[in-house]
Amino acid sequence: MTSKPPIGRDTRLCMSLSARPGNFGSRFHNRLYELTGLDYVYKSFSTTDLAGAVGGIRALNIRGCAISMPFKEAVILLLDGLAGSAAAIDSVNTIVNDDGRLTGYNTDYAAVVELIADIDPATPFVLRGSGGMAKAVAAALRDSGFANGTIVARNEPLGRELAGLYGFGWSSELDEGAPLLINVTPIGMTGGNEDQLAFPEAMIAQAEIAFDVVQYPPETRFLSTARGLGKRVITGTQVATIQALEQFVLYTGIRPTPEQVKEAADYAYRMG
Repeated sequence: MTSKPPIGRDTRLCMSLSARPGNFGSRFHNRLYELTGLDYVYKSFSTTDLAGAVGGIRALNIRGCAISMPFKEAVILLLDGLAGSAAAIDSVNTIVNDDGRLTGYNTDYAAVVELIADIDPATPFVLRGSGGMAKAVAAALRDSGFANGTIVARNEPLGRELAGLYGFGWSSELDEGAPLLINVTPIGMTGGNEDQLAFPEAMIAQAEIAFDVVQYPPETRFLSTARGLGKRVITGTQVATIQALEQFVLYTGIRPTPEQVKEAADYAYRMG
């Protein structure tokens, strides 16, 4: 491990903005700073003044900022430009500050593109959800060549809008399954929905791949059921790790080794 300099006047600050800050980002980034010896520090924040917070990023020369719900779309008007990953879906989860110029990126989108790269785009899918992350996943599917899919969302206006935006079908109920099942809802998440299944077990049994973007718990009931049935799974921890890694690269210009990334992710989840 390279020795990390003590925090001083030359230390670069990165941060995150969220309505409900978690610990994964701070622990992942700070552990990677230690492993790579970079003079950076990362801190999570919440705010009720988004414009003021973004102004602070610019004024204080904060190098980068992760953006979580509910700010992913509202922040766009406060930025100087969008990279292709964010422009593709009008949603930002990362801000990079280059000498006062703030550019928005979406590393959620990039993570999903990477995780589905080896799946045949002719594979039919069912995507459950209609929020900001569902938009990133749907865009990644569309841009990766997937055309045969259904968005399942009880919120009809949002569901129809999302499906129409990317050329997929829409349904308010889980009427039919597909080889690829994707959960982009809070179902299965720690804190109230943990015991629920995002898809019926019979539907999981008929599928080939189960993809859950829920980060906590790392193994949702949907994923454990799919594993038990011998299905391939793609996890929310994979999404979280890849998107955070791509943020780290954007902020620092350094790509850590796979071993360093694994150690940082294991540390972040172990610490909770």
